[in-house]
Amino acid sequence: MLIEIKGVQFVNKGAELMLYAILQQVNIHFPGADICLAHNAYSPYRKRALIGAFQKINLRKNVFDFNKLFYFFPLKVRHYFKNRFGIVTEADVDVVLDASGFSYGDQWSDVILQQVANEVVRLKKENKKYIFMPQSLGPFTRANNKKYAQKVFANANLVFARETPSYTHVVALLDNTSHVHQSPDFTNLLEPTFYDEYKRFDNYIIIVPNSKMLSKKNKDQWWRDNYVLTLALLANKALALGEKVLILNHSGADDASLCAEISSCLTAAVEIVEPEDALRVKALIARGKLVISSRFHGCVSALSQAIPCIATGWSHKYQELFAEYDSADLLLSSGVSGNELEQTLESCLAHLADKKRELEKHAVVYKQQSNEMWQKVVKEIQ
Repeated sequence: MLIEIKGVQFVNKGAELMLYAILQQVNIHFPGADICLAHNAYSPYRKRALIGAFQKINLRKNVFDFNKLFYFFPLKVRHYFKNRFGIVTEADVDVVLDASGFSYGDQWSDVILQQVANEVVRLKKENKKYIFMPQSLGPFTRANNKKYAQKVFANANLVFARETPSYTHVVALLDNTSHVHQSPDFTNLLEPTFYDEYKRFDNYIIIVPNSKMLSKKNKDQWWRDNYVLTLALLANKALALGEKVLILNHSGADDASLCAEISSCLTAAVEIVEPEDALRVKALIARGKLVISSRFHGCVSALSQAIPCIATGWSHKYQELFAEYDSADLLLSSGVSGNELEQTLESCLAHLADKKRELEKHAVVYKQQSNEMWQKVVKEIQ
C-alpha cells in the first residue's frame, strides 16, 4: 500500500508536526505501508528522502492537471520507476491523507479547490481513498468555491473538521454527511523527546510570533498596526517581573525578520531559537513556563502539554481552540490596551498551577478524541 501524505512540509513547523504525527500512526497501524510526498518549495528532496518517502510527481499548474495521464502508463513501467528511482505518480497511490491544515475556503483561490475536486473524483473512480485529516475548513461563500467544495467533500471517503464552524461549513454543502466528523488537532498524540540541549530553557516564557498577523490574510487592521508592539510589551513586562524570555522561530524564513524586529524592541537581549525540526519545537515548548503564541500549532503544542498559553490569532481556528481548552480569556482581542496586556500576563503567572491542572484534564479528553479519529481512519483504509 502506498499512502500519500498531502499538505505537509518541512519549513512551517506546524505542517511538519502533522507529518510526524501521521508517520507515527502509519507505523503503528500499517507497518508495511510505503509513503510518498509531492515536491514543493518547502519540501526539498533531501528532507523527503530522510524520512523514507517515495517522490511523487505532480504535473499540475493552475487549472491544468496532467496527473490523469499517469493512469495510462503500463503498471510495469510505473513499478520500474518506483523501484529503480523512487518515483511514483497519482496512479500508484492507494490512499491520500490530506493534512493541509487551513487551505480550503474563501481565504484562498478557487483554483485550489478546483484542483482538489478533480483529484478526489479521479481517485474515487479508481477505488482509491481520499481522507481529509482534522483541519480548518471554509467558509465557502463564493459560487465557484462552494461548487468545488461540494464536489470535494461529497466524494471524499472521510472528512474531519477541526472545530465546530468548519464542521458546519462542510455539512451545509452536503446531503449525506455520514462521513463527516469533528475531531481536534491530531498532533496532540505526538509525544516529543526531551532533548538535553533545551534543558537550559526550563521555565522560560516562550514568544512564538507569526508573520501572518501582519499579512492581508489577517483582516484586522489594528492587529497589523500594533502586533509587534503588543508582543514586545508582553515580553518587556515579563522581563520586568524577573522572568526569563526567549523568542521561538516556528516557521523559518517566514518569521525570521519578525523575530528580529520584536527582539530589537526589548529592554534586554533575549535569545532567538530556531529548532531544526518540529519535534524539537514541541520539546522546547514542553519545557516552557508560559507560551505567548500566534502560531496555531505553537498554541496546540502548549495547550496539549498543559502549558498555559496567551495568544493572538488571525482566523476562527484560534477562537475554537482556546474555547476547547477553556482558555478563551487568554486569546487577546483586537484593541487590547497596555494595561489589559499586563494584567493578563500577571494573572496568568499568578494562577499558573491552577491553569496547568485544568489544561491537563482537557488534554486527556482531546487525546482520546484523536485516538477515536484514527480508529475511523484505520477502519476506512482497511
